[in-house]
Amino acid sequence: MAWAEPKYAREIINVAGKQLITLPQHDPFRDGALEVISNWRSCHGFPLQVIKMTLLKRAKNKVSNTALVAQRIKRLSSISLKLEHNPDMRLSQMQDIGGCRAVLENVNQAERLVAVYEEAHAKKPKATDRPLLIKKFNYIECPKADGYRSVHLIMRYQSLSKEFAKYNGQKIEIQIRSKLQHAWATAVETCQTFTGQALKSKIKSARAAPWLSFFALMSSAIAMRERRPIVPETPTNPAIRKQKIKELVLQENIIALLTGWNTAIKRQEDATNKESVAFLLELDTAKKTLRMSPFREDEMLFAEFKYMEREKETEKNPDIQIVLVSADSVTALRRAYPNYYVDTSAFIDAIKQEIY
Repeated sequence: MAWAEPKYAREIINVAGKQLITLPQHDPFRDGALEVISNWRSCHGFPLQVIKMTLLKRAKNKVSNTALVAQRIKRLSSISLKLEHNPDMRLSQMQDIGGCRAVLENVNQAERLVAVYEEAHAKKPKATDRPLLIKKFNYIECPKADGYRSVHLIMRYQSLSKEFAKYNGQKIEIQIRSKLQHAWATAVETCQTFTGQALKSKIKSARAAPWLSFFALMSSAIAMRERRPIVPETPTNPAIRKQKIKELVLQENIIALLTGWNTAIKRQEDATNKESVAFLLELDTAKKTLRMSPFREDEMLFAEFKYMEREKETEKNPDIQIVLVSADSVTALRRAYPNYYVDTSAFIDAIKQEIY
């Protein structure tokens, strides 16, 4: 299979990152910046595949054969937003352009998988032909203020092979979480998409306050169920927390909205076959459609081209979200990215379990 290869020096990549957030959409120099960014993003494909396959093997063989593993290449809009919110960040150093995740049945399994990585890292010399664990962020033991919980492992690709040394130094992010944590995180993304509230942004609006409060409370409720630390500044008293969640569910009509979004989307799937390894998902919340276009392994360069082409065409349309993802099957794809399929049923069940 042909993989994208780096064409540009890191100084040029960093300049392109700055131009992405400073130049207007129709500026001719911006097209050049997008070409650089497209190549840099595509070049994460090979390291991501290598790291995803190791994640799959470790999760399935050492923890649970029911583990769900998937991968994605970061959306252009997400890259832009991250650069805007972090003015000192250089595009060439962004740690999650390529990302993969493992979703486990419970938090104990998630933490066991993290331990597998830490044990392998402790045994492995730094001068090795395999990716290296360089950072760990444990948002299960130390939840974010908004309620986000997961463990992030930052891997740095390295190879002693002359053929693959061109990818050395590229970073890939692994997210490891439980099914309940995954249901919470993907529900946040769904709500952000349909309400228009910047729930994942560093800049919060007053209009988003009820939703933000609700998700923080629900994260603490799930944490209590998993016997892990709750979200800072949420009630430690279960009765008080339950009452606050009930009030917000009624006030914002949350269960009805989530249920309505679940049933509103019509799927438009191109023909798939056993050879499909990647899928371009395009969610249009205005038309209430989800188009899924499959690609074979030998079509990955074309898939990456189509990804950037569609992003450029829809860049100013907030109703459309596009992402290039990969999973073992279409069924696994839906479980890994329920926010694109607008499937919040697992999270609705968690809400009902908490308040009824």
